[in-house]
Amino acid sequence: MRILISNDDGIESEGLRALAAECAKEHEVYIAAPWHEQSGMAHALNVRRPIEVEEMPGVALELGAVAAWRIAGTPTDSVKLFLEALMDPNRPIDLVLSGINRGANLATDVLYSGTVGAAMEGYLHDMSAAAVSLDIDAEYPYELAAELVRPFLEEEMERRRVEKDAPFFLNVNFPARLASTEFAVSRLGRRDYENAFQQEVKEDGRIFYTVAGKILDSDNGPHTDLYTVDQGGISVTPLHADLTDYAAIEESRGK
Repeated sequence: MRILISNDDGIESEGLRALAAECAKEHEVYIAAPWHEQSGMAHALNVRRPIEVEEMPGVALELGAVAAWRIAGTPTDSVKLFLEALMDPNRPIDLVLSGINRGANLATDVLYSGTVGAAMEGYLHDMSAAAVSLDIDAEYPYELAAELVRPFLEEEMERRRVEKDAPFFLNVNFPARLASTEFAVSRLGRRDYENAFQQEVKEDGRIFYTVAGKILDSDNGPHTDLYTVDQGGISVTPLHADLTDYAAIEESRGK
């Protein structure tokens, strides 16, 4: 299997390296990741701005990958550029992975996540894709999360091949405390932030705001991703890119 690995923490991140090294044990791995951290970039794309690309043979050699590139752009830029410009068309990618992210991507935070955005770009290219994240306070290393997620994704790819199913788009979150190694299918919960902007006034009168705040989970009941990771489970949420409100369409047709 040929796997492309990207992220939003940057090519030097520990999580990406753990995931790439683990996947390279059994698969043909390629890396295309942002030059620097790009958290919160969602599905942002650079338009009409040249994007610098540098091949990193040392990184590829260290992690057992076929090739690695660092991209001076967003997570979406990294995946899109590789799939449309760098990839050998005779060796197409089978699976796009994004992560392992430093910190969870749960509930409505997936709308802001560069990790999820990179995976979505692979999905939009009709490829199976998964975003993988680890709680920032995890009591175990990225390497363990990588060891657990690789066989899970291999099984998903095999099931898709046998059943001739459509590509999948998954959001996987590992908890801080790992109570179970089972992967539990969960729906997105609802997460907001209290006092999200903190003001700072400089001596010269300039005003700055920094995004921060206390987490407020308003929908974290059973079967949500928030509940699953809180209980120490590994949450898997199937996603899709179609934002159409089909209920509203049906309602309008009924009028």
